[in-house]
Amino acid sequence: MRQLSILMAVLIFAACKTEKEREPIVVNYPETKTVDTVDTYFEAEVPDPYRWLEDDRSQETGAWVTQQNKVTFGYLDSIPFRDDIKNRLEKIWNYEKLSAPFKEGDYTYFYKNDGLQDQYVVYRKKGDNDAEVFLDPNTFSEDGTTSLAGLSFTKDGTLAAYSISEGGSDWRKVITLNSETKEIVEDTLVEVKFSGISWKGNDGFFYSSYDKPKGSELSAKTDQHKLYYHKLGTPQSEDKVIYGGVPEEKHRYIGGSVSDDGRYLYISAATSTYGRKLFLKDLTKENSPLVTILDMADSNTYVIDNEGSKLFLVTDRNAPNKKIVVTDASNPTPDNWKDLIPETENVLTAGTGGGYFFAEYMVDAISKVLQYDYEGNLVREVELPGVGSANGFGGKKEDTEFYFYFTNYKTPGSSYKYNVETGEYELYWKPEIDFNPEDYESNQVFYESKDGTKVPMIITHKKGIELNGKNPTILYGYGGFNISLTPRFSIVNAVWMEQGGVYAVPNLRGGGEYGKEWHIAGTKTQKQNVFDDFIAAAEYLIDNNYTSKEYLAIRGGSNGGLLVGATMTQRPDLMQVALPAVGVLDMLRYHTFTAGAGWAYDYGTSEESQEMFEYLKGYSPLHNIKEGVAYPATLITTADHDDRVVPAHSFKFAAELQSKQMGDNPTLIRIETNAGHGAGTPVSKTIEQYADIFGFTLFNMGYDELPNQAVLKEFKG
Repeated sequence: MRQLSILMAVLIFAACKTEKEREPIVVNYPETKTVDTVDTYFEAEVPDPYRWLEDDRSQETGAWVTQQNKVTFGYLDSIPFRDDIKNRLEKIWNYEKLSAPFKEGDYTYFYKNDGLQDQYVVYRKKGDNDAEVFLDPNTFSEDGTTSLAGLSFTKDGTLAAYSISEGGSDWRKVITLNSETKEIVEDTLVEVKFSGISWKGNDGFFYSSYDKPKGSELSAKTDQHKLYYHKLGTPQSEDKVIYGGVPEEKHRYIGGSVSDDGRYLYISAATSTYGRKLFLKDLTKENSPLVTILDMADSNTYVIDNEGSKLFLVTDRNAPNKKIVVTDASNPTPDNWKDLIPETENVLTAGTGGGYFFAEYMVDAISKVLQYDYEGNLVREVELPGVGSANGFGGKKEDTEFYFYFTNYKTPGSSYKYNVETGEYELYWKPEIDFNPEDYESNQVFYESKDGTKVPMIITHKKGIELNGKNPTILYGYGGFNISLTPRFSIVNAVWMEQGGVYAVPNLRGGGEYGKEWHIAGTKTQKQNVFDDFIAAAEYLIDNNYTSKEYLAIRGGSNGGLLVGATMTQRPDLMQVALPAVGVLDMLRYHTFTAGAGWAYDYGTSEESQEMFEYLKGYSPLHNIKEGVAYPATLITTADHDDRVVPAHSFKFAAELQSKQMGDNPTLIRIETNAGHGAGTPVSKTIEQYADIFGFTLFNMGYDELPNQAVLKEFKG
């Protein structure tokens, strides 16, 4: 068992010491037992001494979680300015937040949070009448941990089905209401996972799920998804399997959606997070056959709209940056596709509304929006309110106006009402928040990665900061699964920047910012490119005096948690603080948990070949912690109900790090209870979590008081 060197109580009396003078806090890590488990991969033996921590249902694991949290919160409670950060977060968070409205039947609906409510409330109004509460997720559970996960209305708006997540789990329940009376009309559907809700008229809806796994619902493998049809008023046990029920239809992810005109059911089927097959059924004909659009899972393709039998599809097949094609439902295979909106040099995200297509392009991760008619003719470029991210361009076919949302790293998001015919828009809602974006600046830079690849990064901070290498800096990254990090305002990052902090976000390979090729360049045996890009970003910030090793923290969640874990084990000398959140940290076994095998397109698996095993073992954070190395101060964050990236990744990583860390840097794990991968987390828990993260980060950068006391005095006053 490792210890830091002196009594925790010393901290209280050392509040004014500099980093060099401050005596470190004693951290008595819990004793974590080891077992003799050994796995063999291609004749190579790999010990797994903390395998027992994978059993999330055991009392022994539960006791370990309790002991680790006791140590972690004992440390965090002793940080002198942690409560000040929490208070500031609460104050800045406490403003009304409003979604864009949407019309369903006779009512206009919208989401609103008064300020510090744990969950957004769904309101509605009819005509000029006052708004009323339609659904209040804050009443779903006493502690606010049951959240609204989805809401779907029939075309006429008279019925609604909504899904809920309990404790952050991906397993959902579905409840159906009479929209007018708000009365529940049938029994609740249970054990629904990775599913939308798509209505077939007013008779019932399609949804997806897995058979209930043997063993733990939180960690047991789920790999055969099924698409069901639920007829309203009948028991769930009678729901009909539409696709996925026989061996030849076995896929890990299956989805179904009904076209707006109710004519077609579109079915997608995939075995990994990239690439899907695509089929359709004609719902106007009884027992209609399944028609194949794509029988190969080598592209991401979906139907965005139809006019009668004419289908409009968005695809990256032979178009890495995506395009829109048109075909006919009578013969919809790729040899009958015709380009409608061709591929460009920028990545396309498409929407429809008011009888038009809206093509949002990413130009170096910045939004550009073009409006087209259904013949593929350019109508106009939408002049956006500024440089940043725009989304929400879309609505119903009959809409004459809809709402879009615009934001960037320093500008709180505002919504605008857009006229589809004139292209004019007006401000609909702007938040009244205690933050002045005019005091801050965002700049995009391009730096070279290890192999010479140019990588963009947006750096945001207060205007006029001195580039002296002493600015506390968070470098945030993801780099995977074709996911793009575009500029978005964050309340927590605003608090960080108020304290003189720099917030930097590079667009790493593995993401989707430059299309399919950029994504592929960060997958499988090219995954090291992602880590190299992140390391080069850190070096750029240091070389250009934004910060230095002593003031740099790296942060990322999920796949980004893997990024942090790999970076801190490869270059522990580069940063002062590491913050891996809900990370994929055991790369040899990730595919054995829940739907983890679906990530193989990005990662590969340790079982597929000796080459892949050796590559994964070469960077797997859990397997690259070395005895006698001084790793950065580390706060691992996870949740006990995370059934996407199971907490065993973080548990084992923490145990290994605590057993091998050299020196005084703390290696702690903060385990949120009754919470999941992140979606639906109550506001109160989010505030507490970031008070802990920022407190830990600044304290381990040597601060004994907040860097910007002026802000502290202002909000206290």
